[in-house]
Amino acid sequence: MNKFIEIIKEVYPDLSIEDFYPNEIGQNNDVLIVNKSLVFRFPKYKNGIIQLRRETEILKYIKGIVSTPIPNPIYQSFKELEPGKVFTGYNLIDGVPLWKESLTGVKSVELVKELAKQLVSFLVELHSISGEKASRDLNLKVRNPREEMYNLYDKIQNKLFPFIRKDAQKVISQSSETFLKGEAFSNSDITLIHGDFGASNILWNPETSMISGIIDFGGSGLGDPAYDFAGILSSYGEDFFDMCINLYPNGNEISERVKFYKSTFALQEALHGIENDDSQAFESGIKDYR
Repeated sequence: MNKFIEIIKEVYPDLSIEDFYPNEIGQNNDVLIVNKSLVFRFPKYKNGIIQLRRETEILKYIKGIVSTPIPNPIYQSFKELEPGKVFTGYNLIDGVPLWKESLTGVKSVELVKELAKQLVSFLVELHSISGEKASRDLNLKVRNPREEMYNLYDKIQNKLFPFIRKDAQKVISQSSETFLKGEAFSNSDITLIHGDFGASNILWNPETSMISGIIDFGGSGLGDPAYDFAGILSSYGEDFFDMCINLYPNGNEISERVKFYKSTFALQEALHGIENDDSQAFESGIKDYR
């Protein structure tokens, strides 16, 4: 961690650093909490540098559009584009991750409904930014969801099938081909999305049972709004997902895509492990398919 502190001090010599500690959450970034009030993120991989720069631009762009607190990168360095030297820093957002166990512990149905309402309100605001507008304003590449899923399926076959048992291979192939050749994408819109809308990135205040912030926009970009709901489904299960999707305009139209995206998450983690030499991520993603 000391090497990260040295890099921060090089770029911001006037920043007084009294204490710091690592935050273990973060697959793609080393995360450091400084002075108990600042969050610094250092990409672990080369492709994470490009991602962090894009994320920084997106955060600045949506700051006045979404009403839920989000990171505001006030410190940044993109001079030497090498892992360990690139970083952004922002004021710590109060709150703790809304894990599934935390949500289950909320006994009031009304409070659970309010949490669902807050999350959906954030997504409605974010998804109101059309792909066309965000592409023009941020120079983001428009991603075709069907094409992306075909590419993912191809990678799963080529890189993961050698590690997956035969019956699981068959299930993956059948569900992927049925979905990709079906009509699920016929009504899909492209908007700005969070891209990793799961429990670890949703902060809440347990005392007030209110959402206090949304973090980690590293996967943000242009895509299918259904992908963000797949994060909710994966993190919290069917009941809470149903509550959320019923609050979203025309939510029933995207449910099929949500469920397919969710079914790919573990395999995506395993792929991340192979492509970034991260054995922990690979084992975590592949374990149910061995």
